[in-house]
Amino acid sequence: MRILIAPDKFKGSLTARQAAEAIAEGVRRVYPDATVDLCPLADGGEGTVDALVAATSGTKLIERVVGPLPEMRVDAEFGMLGDGKTAAIEMSAAAGLALLAPRDRNPLYTTTFGVGQLLLAAVKHGARRIVLGIGGSATTDAGIGCAQAAGLTVLLEGGEPVSMSEPLCGQDMDRVVLVKRGRGSPIDHVHIIVACDVTNPLFGPNGAARVFGPQKGASADEVEQLDRSLEALAHRVGKLDVAQYPGAGAAGGLGFGMMAYFGARLRSGIELVMEAAHLRDRLSGVDLCITGEGKLDLQSLSGKTPIGVARLCKAAGVPCVAAVGVSELTHDQASSAGLGRVESLVSRAGSAAEAMANARDLLRDAAVALVTDRR
Repeated sequence: MRILIAPDKFKGSLTARQAAEAIAEGVRRVYPDATVDLCPLADGGEGTVDALVAATSGTKLIERVVGPLPEMRVDAEFGMLGDGKTAAIEMSAAAGLALLAPRDRNPLYTTTFGVGQLLLAAVKHGARRIVLGIGGSATTDAGIGCAQAAGLTVLLEGGEPVSMSEPLCGQDMDRVVLVKRGRGSPIDHVHIIVACDVTNPLFGPNGAARVFGPQKGASADEVEQLDRSLEALAHRVGKLDVAQYPGAGAAGGLGFGMMAYFGARLRSGIELVMEAAHLRDRLSGVDLCITGEGKLDLQSLSGKTPIGVARLCKAAGVPCVAAVGVSELTHDQASSAGLGRVESLVSRAGSAAEAMANARDLLRDAAVALVTDRR
């Protein structure tokens, strides 16, 4: 019996690596002699650096950068992959919502400046290609802070250049009249790929501010203010077409900023990570694949890890099952995506709190049930 184990993290409980190990423990209780291949994954959010570094035998580095608030300083981790020329960065390491206490969350006053500093740090360490995961942001600044820190030309109203000692925030979008690359920034000739798992445009009813602003601390009035600012900025910098591109609204408009200012290309995060991990090749000769993550819901169908893995397995003719924290998909929805069976930890534990507190043991037991079903 050959089994591939390819989960994402169980947020708040287990990393992807820990989840894979727990599943493997359950598998070996039923099939002690099974050949088990652990392949922890991510979809562009937290865990992307870990997954890419592990998949390529790379290394991790730490850079002290500006945090989500201009006065904050954080030690942000990023990775250099095994080829020595590709870097992996998570924007949340510098500008993530989790870095702020709830009382400090307000996208008018947060910045992606630290993300730009991480881009420069990667270049300093030899990166010619950067994979940037943009999940979990605390910001809605359309990437102006990132562009500023990376050394792009950013002009304010009246032709005033930006000051590098004053990181631009969401409230500064109305002051920006020009963002231009190709003026000598170290980042100019670096190929940037953005790992993105949302399809929202920059502004409008499904845009960055209206969909994600409230969870970042914006009031109803502030959401409308930010939405107007995002639209006006896209007009002023001449990138209205880019603003409508799926994913432009990701990470408070950082998706837009990376495309408009840096010439970056957006790709599905899970597809990027699966490709780097050579998952398609690792499925060859496999009898069963087990995937999973904390929550399986309708948003998962847009490109979250379990569905990405299941679809790849379906194409390869490999049975795929999942162990998840909680599932909101119907049997038919899961089955049509390629998942033959889904085990929920919450269903086993009786409550979300109990499932999170005992995630490792419950995940092991769920794996036992999944593979016993294959006998």
